[in-house]
Amino acid sequence: MRWIKAVPRWLCPGAAEAKWLIRHERATFNRAGRWTQPPRNRSSRSGGTIGALLVVAAVFGPAGLAAGAQSAPTPPPASRYMVVLDAAHGGEDTGATLDGGHLEKSFTLAFSVKLRSLLAARGIGVTTTREQDATVDAERRAAIANHAGAQACLSLHASDSGLGVHLYVSALAPAQPARFTAWKTAQAAWVTRSLALAGVLDSTLQHNNIPVILGRTALPGIDSMTCPTVAVEIAPENPSGKDTTGSLDDPDYQAHVAEALAAALLAWRTEGRQP
Repeated sequence: MRWIKAVPRWLCPGAAEAKWLIRHERATFNRAGRWTQPPRNRSSRSGGTIGALLVVAAVFGPAGLAAGAQSAPTPPPASRYMVVLDAAHGGEDTGATLDGGHLEKSFTLAFSVKLRSLLAARGIGVTTTREQDATVDAERRAAIANHAGAQACLSLHASDSGLGVHLYVSALAPAQPARFTAWKTAQAAWVTRSLALAGVLDSTLQHNNIPVILGRTALPGIDSMTCPTVAVEIAPENPSGKDTTGSLDDPDYQAHVAEALAAALLAWRTEGRQP
């Protein structure tokens, strides 16, 4: 019959006690009542180790075994695909006055809410620069987008001129990323990615039979954003006065454009275009 040498250390379980048990587990009493230690060959060491672990588990429970083992590090959670929706204008900045007397600031906010719901339904995280009719300056919009660490940003606008959707990318010349970036030209390091994002938007919109115009322009808010960014200006589908369908007031047209943009942003994620 095997015995384990009972000492006060048993009251303080830990790594040292586990090692002590492994070292003395094979000790037995001989007939003279003295402790004996069998020869330490490879098989006895392996058997003793297993036996000692069983004893530790019985005496100390799972906590005793865990005390002598180093837990594996927990992997960091995967970053979530994030999109920023920047509803242009707001508050005192009304933007353009559209057909029917509607203000651009109201259109962009309502469209942002619609597009956000579509993206959320597709499992895409969304950060918005404004949720109500409030004034948000260009620097604040850029700061929100940069803090979000987004993989795409759409700056939403509306216009009565032109047809379909107009896509604009910053006019800054592409530049290599730098450790210290000038605020007013931060987008320069992202222009190439922004052009790629515009290409995906263009392809998806045209696939949905929505006319597209591509361009580049200087936009103070966008020029300070450190993520792929495109200004999306929504215009009527049909020439003004020819047809009531496809106007900016047409909810079906708004839904059609929003669905196409959501599909494009989903393609931007799933086609492996993220670094």
